Amino acid sequence: MLDIRRFDIYPKIPKDLTQPTTAGAVISMLCVAFIAFMIFNDVLAYIFIDLRSEFFIDDPGREGKIDVQVNVSFPHMACEYLGVDIQDENGRHEVGFIDHTNKVPIGDGGCRFESRFEINKVPGNFHLSTHSAATQPDNYDMRHTIHSIKFGDDVSHKNLKGSFDPLANRDTSQENGLNTHEYILKIVPSVHEDYSGNILNSYQYTFGHKSYITYHHSGKIIPAVWFKYELQPITLKQTEQRQSFYAFLTSICAVVGGTFTVAGIIDSTFFTISELVKKQQMGKLT
Repeated sequence: MLDIRRFDIYPKIPKDLTQPTTAGAVISMLCVAFIAFMIFNDVLAYIFIDLRSEFFIDDPGREGKIDVQVNVSFPHMACEYLGVDIQDENGRHEVGFIDHTNKVPIGDGGCRFESRFEINKVPGNFHLSTHSAATQPDNYDMRHTIHSIKFGDDVSHKNLKGSFDPLANRDTSQENGLNTHEYILKIVPSVHEDYSGNILNSYQYTFGHKSYITYHHSGKIIPAVWFKYELQPITLKQTEQRQSFYAFLTSICAVVGGTFTVAGIIDSTFFTISELVKKQQMGKLT
């Protein structure tokens, strides 16, 4: 009959033929500790998501349009006077945009101004002012706190590193209420693709700021808050990557097998050297 045991590539050595050593025990313990450490790191690499970034010359996303979210409080200006005006180099000039706009009274005569609108992908501006009001206030005070100025899809739930809302929590309460504020925004398209293939098209930006007194043609000081923007011709793409189970399993096998092999070589070397030293001391080496 065919003896299947002849195909065993791991022949067993009787225990009474093995010889444990102190050096072997130390190497074995170090080997097990190293394997445990490497497996722990491999498990973390498998569980957590890696984010790969790349730049390219393109602007993906919805062609020609960018969604904008504005949320600003004016503690000293009543809601009835505030509006948002939008204009750009395509010839758009919209005074007192009212769609998707919400004005919430706050404090003693102040207003929290919230609005969602679209802008064209060309240089332009939108500004918060009293230009569209039926009547002008007796006293102007455009001191404000910016809660949020965002472009594109909302990625706040992703906890991404980046400059998606750098104007958040900017407070001008210590400045002159008659100042006009001008924010210069440099916008960079940013694409985020998660490991499931879902894509978010957002925009990061940097800003510069200046404030000054401006006079209307009537000679009155009429302040406003301007956001002048310009898109950059590059796109940042961030892609979530998760290690495959096959790669994870291969890595575990490589760590365990490689560590045991190297540890065996080290142990064998120590054992051979120790045996030669013993023979030398006993005068058995010729």
